[in-house]
Amino acid sequence: MKRHIKNNVYWVGKIDWELRKFHGDELSTQRGSTYNSYLIEEEKTVLIDTVWSPFAKEFVENLKTEIDLNKIDYIVVNHGEVDHSGALVELMKYIPNTPIYCTANAVKSLKGQYHHDWNFHVVKTGDKLPIGNGKDLIFIEMAMIHWPDSMATYLTEDNILFSNDAFGQHFASERLFADLTDQCALQYEALKYYANIIVPFNPIVKRKLQEIEKLNLPMDIIAPSHGVIWRKDINTILENYTKWCDDYQEHQVTIIYDTMWNGTKLLAEKIAEGLSKADPTLEVKIFNRARSDENDLIVEVFKSKMVIIGSPTVGNNMIHGMSGFIDLMRSLKFKRKIAASFGCYGWSGEAVKIMNESLAAAGFTVVNEGLRNLWNPTVEVEEKAIEFGKELATMIK
Repeated sequence: MKRHIKNNVYWVGKIDWELRKFHGDELSTQRGSTYNSYLIEEEKTVLIDTVWSPFAKEFVENLKTEIDLNKIDYIVVNHGEVDHSGALVELMKYIPNTPIYCTANAVKSLKGQYHHDWNFHVVKTGDKLPIGNGKDLIFIEMAMIHWPDSMATYLTEDNILFSNDAFGQHFASERLFADLTDQCALQYEALKYYANIIVPFNPIVKRKLQEIEKLNLPMDIIAPSHGVIWRKDINTILENYTKWCDDYQEHQVTIIYDTMWNGTKLLAEKIAEGLSKADPTLEVKIFNRARSDENDLIVEVFKSKMVIIGSPTVGNNMIHGMSGFIDLMRSLKFKRKIAASFGCYGWSGEAVKIMNESLAAAGFTVVNEGLRNLWNPTVEVEEKAIEFGKELATMIK
């Protein structure tokens, strides 16, 4: 069922209430998601994006109840990833010669994934496609936000930016519009989406926001590819992206540990105590990595000025799950964050040194050689951990 957005613009996508993992099993989506496809019915009829491939037949059948597929004049593919383009193969069975407008890299992506040589029309930033009634589509390349083929599409007169993955959220809602939904949940999911997907491309996001501003395109609506649509509150998400892309930080320290027999857990708690004593204004959070959602942990890392990592030594190394988590942080290319390590050990105790090296390789500035403790912490070691936390607090600006 198509749902009205503005004038002759409609949403024809799919709400996926059951989605809990995305990008394989890499990203948690505890509130589901949507695959947003848009239909514009002016003198020319335009379909912008499709849906993920498991819903391809459903999407096409639903679309057929809303419009004669042969009346679709143009298809715009803002991004070739399968959650956006997955229904193309099914759709093109019915309208194989319909022109597809996309970037040059998207042609490579679509041919590489689906092995069809459709009627591609390559566009670049500033190119216009007239669709009648005095309206144009203007294309804006968004390379590396978050794929090389990404672009956004702007509809003149209606002042709608179809923004692709930018400004999106993995957030399922029947309400369609951001201003009608649970604001706390929405803002968290927008932040989680940014921290886990967009943050490696901060410098590109900053340049692109400036470029869009210079295009002087009035925006009444931002319609992303996932989640709800921004209309009354577009300044909120624009201002957030402006903050987030500038190596965002809050006055927060996040302690993330793994433990075998709770010795390292006890150190984590005492380090937190020391941090809070030294600076009561500091937001200090502690998480057991093994019992926490890693993508939610990334949100906390994103907000933090300092990250403190703890693990016992196991097999002359840190616990392997912590190694994977540090590698996840490395892939997100965080900037301007400081770090330290701690952990218990029974005989060799290499974990702290290895964690420090791994954190440095991940782009963090390691500010201390770390806290190592042989066996379980004594009362004296607990006091030492509190002092360690106090010392680290002095390094946070």
